[in-house]
Amino acid sequence: MLEMSDTVEPVHPAATVVLVRDGEEGLETLLVQRSKAVAHMGGMWVFPGGRVDEGDYPPDRDEYVAALNAAIRETREEAGLEISSEQLAYLSHWTTPEGARRRFSTWFFLAVLEDGQEVTVDGGEIAHHRWVRPQQAFAELADREHPFRLMPPTFVSLVDIADYHDSDAAAAALGQRDAIIYRPRMVFVE
Repeated sequence: MLEMSDTVEPVHPAATVVLVRDGEEGLETLLVQRSKAVAHMGGMWVFPGGRVDEGDYPPDRDEYVAALNAAIRETREEAGLEISSEQLAYLSHWTTPEGARRRFSTWFFLAVLEDGQEVTVDGGEIAHHRWVRPQQAFAELADREHPFRLMPPTFVSLVDIADYHDSDAAAAALGQRDAIIYRPRMVFVE
């Protein structure tokens, strides 16, 4: 029997899109910065994404299709970009560890942006955006004077794509493998 102090936080379905394109120096990915005023992950650099809404579910309530629909909708809402389900390759799935204030069950998809669309952020929930090479993001993480804040799933997804020189190679290789399922747990260290 659960006592009031033992309540279990609900796990919300969500979807995220790792958008890649070919830049002058190779593969780049789109990161958006959540507004510092937003309570959940304020100031963090993330990939476009968010919770699965009721309207994302098809009539048969298929969770994977709902995640695809949410990925498309969230990319439009947060970055002003139009993508289709045919562009999305299932990259990974992350479940927020028990003990976190907010928990999500998140599908991560990879998509190649080939048509030169321009990113537009709303300036509300999303404050800024940038296209960045994974290696540049890693270098900025190491710079203690100018903190660059990433959540673990964002960092691991950057590691996933870092070895590919161009977006076609990343899509071909990662689109063929099975999605990696992550169920991290919290460990407290001094």
